[in-house]
Amino acid sequence: MWDIPEHSFYAMLVVFGLLVTATTCRLILARVKPEKDYTELRQRIQSWWWMIGILFVCLIVSRTTAIILFAFISFLALKEFFSIVPTRQADRRVLFWAYLAIPVQYYLVSIGWYGLFIIFIPVYLFLFLPMRMVLIGETHGFIHSAGIIHWAVMLTVYCLSHIAYLLMLPVQNAAAGGMGLVIFLLFMTQFNDVCQFIWGKLLGRHKIIPKVSPNKTWEGFIGGVLTIALVSGFLGPFLTPLNFKFSLLAGLLISGSGFIGDVVISSIKRDLEIKDSGSLIPGHGGILDRCDSLIFTSPLFFHYLYYISY
Repeated sequence: MWDIPEHSFYAMLVVFGLLVTATTCRLILARVKPEKDYTELRQRIQSWWWMIGILFVCLIVSRTTAIILFAFISFLALKEFFSIVPTRQADRRVLFWAYLAIPVQYYLVSIGWYGLFIIFIPVYLFLFLPMRMVLIGETHGFIHSAGIIHWAVMLTVYCLSHIAYLLMLPVQNAAAGGMGLVIFLLFMTQFNDVCQFIWGKLLGRHKIIPKVSPNKTWEGFIGGVLTIALVSGFLGPFLTPLNFKFSLLAGLLISGSGFIGDVVISSIKRDLEIKDSGSLIPGHGGILDRCDSLIFTSPLFFHYLYYISY
């Protein structure tokens, strides 16, 4: 009924297999150690089922449906950002234009207008928002608000919209299609978080940025980078147009930039003295908590792929 590229279909099966394995392990742990509370673990796994299920359904239904999904994610992320970072009362009318950037940006994605997609937010919206703020006539806190609003749109709309644009690139690996690029980026980014966490737990001794993220260690970071690079080297040719060498380099890029995205959002939460950016996703926190690494990996992987393959 739906035309799913062969390699993307197999990748989906592998992801569902990992979810089944995680669910089974959680049930075994609950049976072996009933005295321990695994509520958070259960919530995290259940949330992964929902998130991956919705993603895969949208990817399968149509490219337009998937683009709408990513636009909705950008909306939730931007709304969450403005809910935790204080803005002026006078900025309410300016925030309308920030939100309006979402349908415009994703419309540009849907029609494949790369030239305007790449500059609409960093150039035109960047110039328009402060002009709109000036017309309001409130100068107190102007620089602070201008920086917050534009940076929020850059992080949650501009950066994340690069995931959707992967679906619009000319297909060079017919066995994977555009959805293969999306699955590769999302899987490697999330798997990077898992690998750096596991290596940090096993070998972590030397902290990288203790004031920002006390649990991040050099051992976890290096172990994650090497693991992701290796896995990416073998998985890349299966889901992307990249060969082993360029896939390995893509893994290094995703792992390094994913770490930076993680600690940048952690710095925001530290500054605001909050643990999570929200509570929308049970067991994970907010949208920003789940998309922190993707905010950095998405545009960097996109432009790396675009430069190498297109």
